[in-house]
Amino acid sequence: MLKLQLTLCRMVCLILTELIAERGRDFESAVRDALSELLPSQIVSDRDLTLERLVSMQSGLRDYWALTVLWGATPQDRFSIYQDAPEALKRIGGFHFAPGTQMSYCNTNFAAVGLAIEKATGQTLGDLLHTRLFGPVGMKTAVLRPDTARIPAPLIGYEGSETTGYIAYSNRIEWAGDAGIQASLEDMIAYEKYVHRNSTVETSAYYKNAQEPKYIDDEPANYGFGLVHGTVEEGVTTIGHSGGLAGFRLRRTYAPTEGLSVIVLLNSETDTKAVTDHVFKKLLTASSTAQPLDSNDRSTQEKLEVSWQGNYFDDEAKLAVVVRQDKPGEVAVNYAGHDEKLKVQSENKATSKEMQVSFENGELKIARPLEHRTFTVRQLEVTPASSDASMFVGKYYSQEIDSTFHVTGSGAMLYGTFDGYLGKGPAHLMRRLGKDIWWLACFRSLDSPVPGNWTIAFSSNKDEQGVNGVTVGCWLAREVRYKKIG
Repeated sequence: MLKLQLTLCRMVCLILTELIAERGRDFESAVRDALSELLPSQIVSDRDLTLERLVSMQSGLRDYWALTVLWGATPQDRFSIYQDAPEALKRIGGFHFAPGTQMSYCNTNFAAVGLAIEKATGQTLGDLLHTRLFGPVGMKTAVLRPDTARIPAPLIGYEGSETTGYIAYSNRIEWAGDAGIQASLEDMIAYEKYVHRNSTVETSAYYKNAQEPKYIDDEPANYGFGLVHGTVEEGVTTIGHSGGLAGFRLRRTYAPTEGLSVIVLLNSETDTKAVTDHVFKKLLTASSTAQPLDSNDRSTQEKLEVSWQGNYFDDEAKLAVVVRQDKPGEVAVNYAGHDEKLKVQSENKATSKEMQVSFENGELKIARPLEHRTFTVRQLEVTPASSDASMFVGKYYSQEIDSTFHVTGSGAMLYGTFDGYLGKGPAHLMRRLGKDIWWLACFRSLDSPVPGNWTIAFSSNKDEQGVNGVTVGCWLAREVRYKKIG
């Protein structure tokens, strides 16, 4: 019986909801007190940062796994849940958006909540899960094992693809709260049976957690209490969760109206959503009333090309957006660290389930409804690849997160490295997107999925000559500001 490392978010939320129902406000207060010991004071003092927003990915906190890159971590390094994680939480800095206004996946939320629950109860998460969930549900071999190096033999996780080849990956991180459960397919089937039994029981923790989440403006959200609310391609409503560790991917999806669950456990980094959608297509009846994503004539659509390819910059989030024609009728937009494929609807518009892009009056407008965000980005002026970049070379420091950024190189070629409490990190190749805007490539880190491309935005003071600072960010961790110190 093989086991796979699984995410923990939704199960921590079940424990949290049960404990709040049993112990009331005293327990909530104890958790808040514990969070005040774990997180910077300016974070926990914000009234909009509630427990519900923490477990609904609306906290506005930066992801600590992404920040480990800026703290000098090297892929396949050790990372301790009780030694390194508390140090990370102390250095997390402030918010990169106001709590409750947007959604951004953030493991910091569950790492902090998990440690806070342990402080408030005096019990380990492992014990709480065993007595309150694994045992009662019938997950006979499931266990919380934070050390990812202790995956039962002969199971091996592989990074890579059919194109690049598969390489065995050795994980050496510890985590709990955000992930760490090892469970078999039989365990997951037992869990899905529990979900089916409790999905309509109003007093159950699962039922409470599965209700539609809201943003601070009372608009509906798609993520709450560790559960993603969505649809499969046939338009059937689903509730579930996905996750991954380097070399592993998983997704569990429950369709309440159909009484159907699909579980995908992989020891590679294959796209689990594509596998899940394929299985649902095969299982759902042909009488589905769902409509296709777009009803445009595909023969016409495939001939469409866009004239607005190029590099753009989001001045609000300080993130780069790169648009390129992927193939006729399709564009690739890289904003959240990876290419997202959109179908071209007209010469000025392209859409997918997750994003709508339109080019109007020389501006690119982007809507990302799942993140509750609509914004306009400006196109960057093309800078010759051979342009001298020596002005950016130097040493930069972020007091907010306690990280040092070194930019080295000559001519037009630059490299970036980061130092912090986790050590001295590897060199990352930098690519110029515009005059002062660069990408720093990061496709291997401690956790998976990786940050992808970090946006590097250099700044200068009009009253001074030369560069005096830089803002570093990715979708998971935005607007980390550094000051030039050498």
